[in-house]
Amino acid sequence: MISFVNSFQEDACLVIARWVFSYVEKRERMVSLMALTPKQQRFVEEYLIDLNATQAATRAGYSDKTARKIGNENLTKPDIQGEIQKRMKDREKRTGVTQDKVLKELATIGFADVTDYVRIEAGQVKIKSTADIPKDKIGAIAGIKEGANGIEVKLNDKGKALELLGRHLGMFKDKMELSGDVSINNPFAGLTTEQLKKLIDDG
Repeated sequence: MISFVNSFQEDACLVIARWVFSYVEKRERMVSLMALTPKQQRFVEEYLIDLNATQAATRAGYSDKTARKIGNENLTKPDIQGEIQKRMKDREKRTGVTQDKVLKELATIGFADVTDYVRIEAGQVKIKSTADIPKDKIGAIAGIKEGANGIEVKLNDKGKALELLGRHLGMFKDKMELSGDVSINNPFAGLTTEQLKKLIDDG
């Protein structure tokens, strides 16, 4: 009897704790939304579609002329940043899609080896049965079809996957992102193609 009562009390406490947590979470969400204007709220919703600040600003109702500037400015505002992060975390929980999972799939594609999918027998290339291919390698396959020369296996773009992995790890620094109004003094502005060629030839 005492054990049953203790179990009931624990379950009741757990239910109450969950309700309190849910209430606090909803309350914080409402406070966060109240800090944003309707247009900013719309910007957040649109930004989460494709993570393109300029397009999100345009779809949210900002003018085409100021969309790029306002889009970049919005991403620097703490309230908007906070709401975007919360929405992303909520979406991650709903879908189960995490950065780790995406990186793992990219690694599967990027580090795929042709010998995982084919073998050489008597000088001929033989496609392995899918039952013989490790499960963690299947994700690199883009498609399998019957071609003129037999079964064809197409793999996903290995180079692109490695590039995306490298950029995530900060290995490539060949692109500099600038925001706001940037003025660059180009001494060759206004020159014709022929004038530019002459400058190159003259060294």
